[in-house]
Amino acid sequence: MSNSSFELRNTRLEDIDPIIDLCAAVYPGMYSWGPNQLTSHLEVFPEGQFVVVQKVPSPASGLVTDRVIGMASSLIVDYSNHDLRSKWKDITEWGYLGNHAPERGRTLYGVEIMVHPEFQGKGVGKLLYQRRELLARERRMLNIRAGARISGYHRYAQKMSAREYVVAVIRGEFSDPTLSFQLKRGFRVIGLTPYYFHDPESLNHAAVIEWLNPEVATEADHASGDLEFLDAAKAAALPLRPRSPE
Repeated sequence: MSNSSFELRNTRLEDIDPIIDLCAAVYPGMYSWGPNQLTSHLEVFPEGQFVVVQKVPSPASGLVTDRVIGMASSLIVDYSNHDLRSKWKDITEWGYLGNHAPERGRTLYGVEIMVHPEFQGKGVGKLLYQRRELLARERRMLNIRAGARISGYHRYAQKMSAREYVVAVIRGEFSDPTLSFQLKRGFRVIGLTPYYFHDPESLNHAAVIEWLNPEVATEADHASGDLEFLDAAKAAALPLRPRSPE
């Protein structure tokens, strides 16, 4: 816990409406989670759903209430049914998690992670990622995968392809608000999915990111993925000067 007023816990039914409000604050004018989807998360895989709440005391009553300021959702996926170009709707069954596969799956898939704008940069996202990694270790998952937004890409789309942009971010030439944070968390890029999800800032692309469980992954697992992105990660060890925004 990075702040004494924050608490990370599993999601509860009473968190559903606050999560919908959180989504509106994080993605104004974009999609929003529906109550039926969020209820399904708790029915299908309650162990994989987390919130970070801020403890807010009421001046009048003295009672403490929970304000949801961060949320993470995941499911276990059998990746033999998917590939690195699979879309969000197919992996998550339109966000209902109906293809959760705890008996066969080796991948903990990140369905969603979001932090209220007021609390971004204050350790809330770090708490959620750490808890998801702990769950992967506890369940002996091979990896965590997710489709990462490349939310800075729209500023460069007239000058380069999404693939070129992702390579530049991996190499440290650009800093992307979303992907760069995930790379610092120990994720690597193993693919790029066009039309992953409606996301104007990313022009509907997502970088397929992966965290490998060091207790389970083999050398072959580390070598698996899009070679251009893997090679860019190796090159990132070299000192490079970030490009200036144009």
